[in-house]
Amino acid sequence: MFRIIKAILIAALLVVSTASSAQSYPSKPIHIIVPYPAGGTSDILARTIGQRLSESFGQPVIVENKPGANGNVGADLVAKAPADGYTLLLADIGALVISPSVYPTLPFDPVKDFAPVTMVAYSPHILVVHPSVQAASVKELVGLAKSKPGKLNFAISGVGGAPHLAGVDFAMRTGIDWTYIPYKGGAQAIADVAGGQADVTLNGMLATYPLVQGGKLKLLAVSSAKRMSAIPDIPTIAESGVPDFESGSWQGVVAPVGTPREVVARLNAEISRIANAPEMRDRLGKQGADVRTNTPEEFGTFIRSETAKWAKVVKDANIKVD
Repeated sequence: MFRIIKAILIAALLVVSTASSAQSYPSKPIHIIVPYPAGGTSDILARTIGQRLSESFGQPVIVENKPGANGNVGADLVAKAPADGYTLLLADIGALVISPSVYPTLPFDPVKDFAPVTMVAYSPHILVVHPSVQAASVKELVGLAKSKPGKLNFAISGVGGAPHLAGVDFAMRTGIDWTYIPYKGGAQAIADVAGGQADVTLNGMLATYPLVQGGKLKLLAVSSAKRMSAIPDIPTIAESGVPDFESGSWQGVVAPVGTPREVVARLNAEISRIANAPEMRDRLGKQGADVRTNTPEEFGTFIRSETAKWAKVVKDANIKVD
């Protein structure tokens, strides 16, 4: 009987302790880990949200870039961090759902080792080439690629990432062959296409479109199902001769598994409020990204369904990382 009473008291104390820590959260700086180099879509979102989160919480929010292994280095760091809400991961489809299918072994489990907080945004890919590439449309690019099998260099954020799979899908559907050049993140991939070291890429519109506006990249098409309101004159890849083609990247926030529910709920409420503020929705919309937030439970279900979906694509294309 004494043991039972003791167990009940310990459980009660843990509940009180958890509730107390949640009520005082946050009482120190929060770190948002971006598993890619600065300048990419995830980094842009993390810094934008982090600034406003700091204002809301009254605590510093520090964004740290921890690139490597297509996002796995930073993700592993967060998976092994204390489950107290002070270390968060803002990652994308690649690190959260595709990695399990392309890497034989991972030091963490994308589903079991994280507590979903909320999805943040969705950004379609845009098909861009260096201005020197002799193609002004999808049809011309396909023709050019067919005339030079394996000669066009396709820049990707990493093997197995969303841009890589989008490029593979595009190539399979159009019957072309190009050479994939992997980088440590989307920002570097985009920069090398803009600099002429690579020829073409499909990458998130949020990070890529500013270089189009600056005249450093030539925009051929957008990968969304419908034309984007921000660039209504640009055709979709699907209407440009590749039926039903659609690809894009989404970003979301997760915490280490075991993070108190109350802390996850507060983070969800604040990040959702920030992301859905009219000025944020307008800002991201003009850059080609849609704000998409949900509950932790909905985000968890979405991650699991996306993992199954992309596992099939990876298997069909036989994509592997040694």
